[in-house]
Amino acid sequence: MAGQTRDSIEIAAPPDEVMAVIADVAAYPEWVDTMKSVEVLTTHPDGKPDHVEINLVHAVVKDRYTLAYAWQSSQVSWHLIQGSLLKAMDGSYELEPSARGTKVTYALAVDVNLPMIGMFRRKAERTIIDGALKELKRRVEG
Repeated sequence: MAGQTRDSIEIAAPPDEVMAVIADVAAYPEWVDTMKSVEVLTTHPDGKPDHVEINLVHAVVKDRYTLAYAWQSSQVSWHLIQGSLLKAMDGSYELEPSARGTKVTYALAVDVNLPMIGMFRRKAERTIIDGALKELKRRVEG
């Protein structure tokens, strides 16, 4: 993913517990402030979400869009299938065991159908990543 923004956080829980929270995409509106609704459209044979429609209301980006997910034991990635304002959204969570539990790295690259200076796009990515990691930590650690 060229031109992506990345950040990491330590979560005091084992990777399987963190991945269980990440995989429960339908519950995101309960703990992700900017996600107003999530509808799982299709699932993989293992029950994890495949295609998901999200209604995002963020200070920088507001859109209803569809993502396709790819799941591995210690990583999940997604890419945009369809959006109104968004023309690209590629991201991933990578989980690594750590001394304190799990190191979670979030990578994100977003492009919109409006002219936007690169530094503003990076700032939007940074605020999305920062909020998502802090909210994930709060949700997992309770």
